[in-house]
Amino acid sequence: MKILNQIILTTLFSMLIGCKGDNETILPPLDTAVNFQYKTTINVGGEGASEITAFDKISKKLFTVNVESNEISIHDISDLTAPKKGISINLNAYGAPNSVAVFDEKVAIAVENNVKQNPGKVLVFSAVDNSLLNEYTVGALPDMVAFSPDGKTIVCANEGEPSDDYTNDPEGSISIIDLENNIVTTLNFNAFNSQEAALENNGFRVFGPNADLAKDVEPEYVAISEDSKTAWISLQENNGIAKVNLEIKNIENIYPLGFKDYSLANNSIDASDKDAIKELKNWPVKGMYMPDAIVYVKINGSEYIISANEGDARDYEGFSEEVRMEDLVLDETIFPASNDYLNPMNLGRLKTTTTLGDANNDGKVEELYSYGARSFSIWSADGNLIYDSGNSIATETLALTIDRFNDNDKRSDDKGAEPESVEILNIGNERFILFVGLERNDQVLMYDITNPTAPQFLQILSHPGDEAPEGLLIIPAKDSPSGKDLLVVSNEDSGTVTIYENN
Repeated sequence: MKILNQIILTTLFSMLIGCKGDNETILPPLDTAVNFQYKTTINVGGEGASEITAFDKISKKLFTVNVESNEISIHDISDLTAPKKGISINLNAYGAPNSVAVFDEKVAIAVENNVKQNPGKVLVFSAVDNSLLNEYTVGALPDMVAFSPDGKTIVCANEGEPSDDYTNDPEGSISIIDLENNIVTTLNFNAFNSQEAALENNGFRVFGPNADLAKDVEPEYVAISEDSKTAWISLQENNGIAKVNLEIKNIENIYPLGFKDYSLANNSIDASDKDAIKELKNWPVKGMYMPDAIVYVKINGSEYIISANEGDARDYEGFSEEVRMEDLVLDETIFPASNDYLNPMNLGRLKTTTTLGDANNDGKVEELYSYGARSFSIWSADGNLIYDSGNSIATETLALTIDRFNDNDKRSDDKGAEPESVEILNIGNERFILFVGLERNDQVLMYDITNPTAPQFLQILSHPGDEAPEGLLIIPAKDSPSGKDLLVVSNEDSGTVTIYENN
C-alpha cells in the first residue's frame, strides 16, 4: 500500500508541476530520510574545469580534476556555506589529468602522457601539503583511477585510444597498484583474442581497423567490491564489462552486454531532432548499451553492477564508424519502403554505425543500431541483466521538465539525455538510492533501488548554471562536514561543483 500511495503521489504531482524551465525541479520526497536540497556551488573555472571530484574525509577537502588549468583544484568544505579555495596541485610537469581518487589523505591522479598512446602515470600526492608521495607507470591513457575500499590497492583503467590517424592503437589495459609493496601489475587482454568471435556473437564489439581484441578494447571506468577482491571495468566502445580478480591479478572474464530492443513498449524513444515533436515511439532499432560510469553495490547479500548507458562512437580522421540512418540502404524485405523509415522525421536523423547490421555484406542493412541505451542498467556480478530502466529517464524528464528533454530535443537523434554517471547512497544497508547524471539534460535523477528488480523514481535535481554533469560523488553522513549525506556534482561544461544535502 505504501508503494501504491507513493506512485499515486508522484503521478498527481507530475500532473500539477508540468515544466519548471531553468529552475530547480524536485519532486516532493517520498520519505523524509531522502530529501536532497541544493546547498552550495563552487565555481572552479571555465569549460573543462570540473570533471571528476574526490573527497578526503580527514581534511574535509574536495579535489577536482581541472583540465582547463591542468591541475587538481582543491576546496575546503568544512563550512558548506563558505567553501575555501586551497593551493592547487599543478600537473604541468607530468601531463594532463583524467581522474582523481582519495583515501585517507592520499590523492591518486591518473595522468595521460603528452603523447596519448605512450604509457601514462598514476601520481600519489599528500592531501596535507600537496607533496608528491609516489608515481607509478601504467598503461596508455589512464582514464579512471580508484582506491580499493581497504586502501591497499589502486586500480586504473587505461583506455588506450588510437591516434587520430589510427596508425597507433595501443592495447587497452588495467593497472593494479599494490600500495603496500609499491608494485604495479598491468594486465592486457591478449588471452581473450581467441574468444573474439564468440564474444562478438553475443554483442561484444571489436571493429577498429586492423585491430585484434587486445588492441581494440578501451577500458573506461572502475567499480570495486566492498571486500576489495574484485573489480569490474566498463569497456564502453566495445559494449562490454570486464571482471578482474584483484587477489591473483587476473582478468577473469569479459561480459558482452548485447543490445536493447527499442521496438518493445517500455523502450520507446524520440529518434528525431527535426520532427518538431517531443514524444516517445517504438522503432525497429537496437541500442548498444556501451556504459560509461559503473558502480558496485551489495544489496541483501547479492552483488550488482549498475551502469550509465551513455554510448560512444569512434570518430577519428583515420576511421569513423558514425553515420546517420538516412545514409544507409535498407533491406526492404525487412524494412518496407512504405514505412518511410529513413525520413528525417522518423529514423533518418538517428546516428548509427557502419560496423553492424549488414551480416551478409550485400550492402543492404538488415538490422539498425544506435549508440547507448538511454537508460541505466542493473547487472549481476557475472554480467546478467537484472533490470534496465527502459524509457524511464525520457518519460520522467519529458513529463516534468519538457524544455530539458533530450537537451530540448536537440540530442534526440544522438543519444538522448546521455546518462553519464552513477552513484549510490547506502542508508544503513536498508535503503539504497541511485543517482544518475544526465550529461545533456544538466540534471541528476534519483531512484530507490532497494529492490533491484523494481526501482522507483524519486526526484530530479538541477541547479541553474550547471551544465554537463560529468562526475557524481556521495559523501555519507558519517564523513560529511555537516553530519548529513551530501551529493557532489561535477559539471564539466560550466566548470562548477554543486553540493546537495539530504535534509
